Amino acid sequence: MDTQLAVRAREITKCFGDVVALDGVDLDLAQGQVHGLVGPNGAGKTTLLGLLLGLAVPDGGRLEVLGRPAGRVLAAPAGVAGFVDGPGLYPSLTARQNLAALAALRGRDRRDPRIDEALAEVGLTEVADDKARGFSLGMRQRLGLAAALLTGPRLLVLDEPANGLDPAGKQHVHRVLARLAEEGTTVVLSSHRMDDLEALCSEVTILATGRVRFSGPLGKLAAENRELEYRLLASDPAAARRIAAAAEGVRVLEEAAPWRGAEALVVRALVPALDGLTAALAREDVALRELAPVVSPLEAAFLALTEEPEESEGPEESEDSGYEEDDR
Repeated sequence: MDTQLAVRAREITKCFGDVVALDGVDLDLAQGQVHGLVGPNGAGKTTLLGLLLGLAVPDGGRLEVLGRPAGRVLAAPAGVAGFVDGPGLYPSLTARQNLAALAALRGRDRRDPRIDEALAEVGLTEVADDKARGFSLGMRQRLGLAAALLTGPRLLVLDEPANGLDPAGKQHVHRVLARLAEEGTTVVLSSHRMDDLEALCSEVTILATGRVRFSGPLGKLAAENRELEYRLLASDPAAARRIAAAAEGVRVLEEAAPWRGAEALVVRALVPALDGLTAALAREDVALRELAPVVSPLEAAFLALTEEPEESEGPEESEDSGYEEDDR
């Protein structure tokens, strides 16, 4: 295995009865990378995350995690931590006691100083002695992240880690994940929030019906031969409309549309055509105040690559793959 890869999957298949959850999946996850996993319900995301966590084993293909072939028994690979379908917590225990119990299960001292460090890392110090039963969804997610950090993982696998977080909590978690990646930890996360993935991830994999439809850098999605719609705000809306209408490869979809109290254009174009449009605006001294996708490149690619009807939704995302976390 390439020593720079945290995960290498080749032709991975996984079935649940007659349902094919993963169908010939190839995937490379580099060390020190935040990698996003997206797809519609039933695409195979939770199944793939479960394989990485050792909650299931593949039926076919080869899966290597942190340099070692994945085993054929249910066991978390060394150096891997995370959760799917939400973290498993003890509701009657406090946040600190939850982490102490986890430390004890792994043969460590219940008073391990890393417990308080993990709680501080996710912003739960002030509620460390409150019972998890009273925690909001976002607080439970952060406690689950603290439990994963306690092990010092080299591969961190998270399912909807920002679920239930307010803006401040989400920003806090984003900082934690970004720091981990900078220090060499590989983070793979599944989310339906395209803005979260675009803010965090250097690469993404799009799954549909158990197959990889795209895997690579986010920038490649915008660079591919796919037109997107962009909102354009300029100092002179009338001149901008005239220039855009004359620009090669640019179509004006809406001549005037209110946006944040200003008159905006909506144009459709490939990225190279936008370069020509911005240059044309500059030549005529029209200041460009905003040029942003109406729908992000990731969301546009998601819709384009997963729009075909699916024959089966697979066993995950609701009943999923039969390995729900026990909310003890």
